[in-house]
Amino acid sequence: MTRSDPRPSRRAVLGGAVGAVSAVAAGTGSAEAAATRATWPTLFPLPDGWLPEGITIGRGPYAYMGSRANGAVYRTDLRTGEGRVVHDGGTGLAAIGLKLDHDGLLYIAGGGGGTARIVDARTGRLLRTHQLTGATGHFVNDVVPLGDRAWFTDSYGPVLYGVPRGRRGGVRALPLTGDWEQTPDVINANGVVATPDGRGLIVVRMTAGELYRVSLRTGRATRIRLVGADDVVHGDGLVRVGHTLYVVQNRLNLVSVWDLDARAGTATLRRTITDPRFDVPATAARFGDRLYLVNARFTSPQTPETTFTAVAVDR
Repeated sequence: MTRSDPRPSRRAVLGGAVGAVSAVAAGTGSAEAAATRATWPTLFPLPDGWLPEGITIGRGPYAYMGSRANGAVYRTDLRTGEGRVVHDGGTGLAAIGLKLDHDGLLYIAGGGGGTARIVDARTGRLLRTHQLTGATGHFVNDVVPLGDRAWFTDSYGPVLYGVPRGRRGGVRALPLTGDWEQTPDVINANGVVATPDGRGLIVVRMTAGELYRVSLRTGRATRIRLVGADDVVHGDGLVRVGHTLYVVQNRLNLVSVWDLDARAGTATLRRTITDPRFDVPATAARFGDRLYLVNARFTSPQTPETTFTAVAVDR
């Protein structure tokens, strides 16, 4: 989220001691609080057969993880590792990327179903469903709230979709132009974050391993020059903190860390993060000085008995 995002009028209460935890997450906590946070778990079990891919964390110490199996959402307490299902999903649904907004609403990308769903994170109640695409030939993959809309990527179509964050307004389709080249029959647009200035988006083109800066006014996509590596192949989820961009490269089992210049026109590789517990991590979310990632295990059997976890690493 960027400073240009308007503050919704309704506040979410996502657990106790939110104010104290927010101070810790912002880096203003005491040394004692930081030491306490260091004792929090770094491995989080998910229900067998969950098929996770997306993860989002708000101001409170709770991670929300979606299910590709049925579109359900699981909430984990980062302090204890304990969790429960907060939204049941349904037959034929999927939760791919998801983001928690300031007002406690979850925006959920529906994958091959072509939908954007909005769920109340406190109650688990489905509030709205937007049909963004046709039922075939598309894959709504990830989402980021920015300005008055939540922006969704379509991996099989050169277009972004802007869903209103309020109760009014229609969906805006924004065709990608400029440097963008859509490759048939492979995953193109995947992860998405706001640019540091809050005026546009950064989108990863997964199979090609490229990053693009996209104007929300025109849809023009400008390829970001990479320094220090040729590509970000298998780039999936993105996390941006200031001018630092984290790219989860799923099948490589690593997170590449990039420094963006002032205009997000160049990204310079700073380092990579690896961990032996990574098992095709798909997306990540930040809380305090940690990144939390879900292991999608795309190279393992995807059955009701398959085990899944999320992990935390220092960022």
